Amino acid sequence: MWKLFISNLKMLARNRQSLFWVLFFPLMFTFIFGLFFGKNTSLGTVTLLNKSDSQIAIGLTEVLEKSDLYIIQNGTDIDSAREDIKKGKIAAAVYIPEDFGSLPAQDDLQIEIIYDPGSQSYSGLTALVNQYLTSVNFQIQNSVPIFSSKLEPVTDRELTYFDFILAGVLGLALMNSSIIGIGVNMAKYREDKILKRITTTPVKSWKFVLAEVISRLMINLLQITIILAVGKYLFGAHIYGNILVIVVMAMIGAFLFQTIGFVVASFSKTADAAQGMAQAITIPMMFLAGVFFPIDSLPKWLYLIVQYLPLAPLLRILRGVMLEGNSPFFEPKNIMIVTAWVVISLGISIWKFRLSDE
Repeated sequence: MWKLFISNLKMLARNRQSLFWVLFFPLMFTFIFGLFFGKNTSLGTVTLLNKSDSQIAIGLTEVLEKSDLYIIQNGTDIDSAREDIKKGKIAAAVYIPEDFGSLPAQDDLQIEIIYDPGSQSYSGLTALVNQYLTSVNFQIQNSVPIFSSKLEPVTDRELTYFDFILAGVLGLALMNSSIIGIGVNMAKYREDKILKRITTTPVKSWKFVLAEVISRLMINLLQITIILAVGKYLFGAHIYGNILVIVVMAMIGAFLFQTIGFVVASFSKTADAAQGMAQAITIPMMFLAGVFFPIDSLPKWLYLIVQYLPLAPLLRILRGVMLEGNSPFFEPKNIMIVTAWVVISLGISIWKFRLSDE
């Protein structure tokens, strides 16, 4: 069995196309989202055209420059700024007229925010400017707001959208590599009569299957290590849970998806059929199981269905451990759903999957 295990690892390493989809494809998602939402990222560049030397204008300039939302660059020509926005070189421009901030205030003097309506990156800039001007107005009028709101986070941990995405990309990588890898590979073996030949050798069938599973779990372990390392050390992802627990739960997820891969191989006579069936399973889960956004934002009737998809509870477990430092058993329902899918998929595989053609 160990010779089969080593040979499987060698075949996986030599198959560059398969290795790309297993290792580098999920890393592409990690890099893309890391560049947009990881550490030291911004919503774009804003050109600041400040013609006023008032304290209010200087204060706004300091607020914009200290903000981590945008990269602020100084400009002098408003027409050039408009052209840069049209060409997509900058996200927006803030124009402060010459006498803005002088008292008494002139009604015709306003800060102008120039933006592209096709982009949403200006919305945060508008909120930032309006918040500053509102506070200035209250100070000048010596008044305080009657009604207000306050933020009360449920945790004191620093979390970002990239932290949420990283767990999703991890689950997505394990799902795709396991379901498609096992399903297509086993169907290809059957199509090429390799599985049938295995039955004529002294090698026991369960040893062949076990060697395939273990070798792919080793690849999954490499996947997990690379994705977490890139997310943590390159893009500053916040991981508050125990790394060992995260890896163990991810490996359980990998095994779950491998059993689903064997189900796919059980019902597929050719590699093309297995590819189509595997994609029919993975693509809906990629968009509906919470990889890129919380599933509780879906319509209620749809949420009641997709919360039981195999990937959905696994992601809830991973995020609970990674982002909150919770135990995998913090919500027992998730473990129960994952276990149920493992039992169901494993049962179907044992009942249906055969090395020889029927």
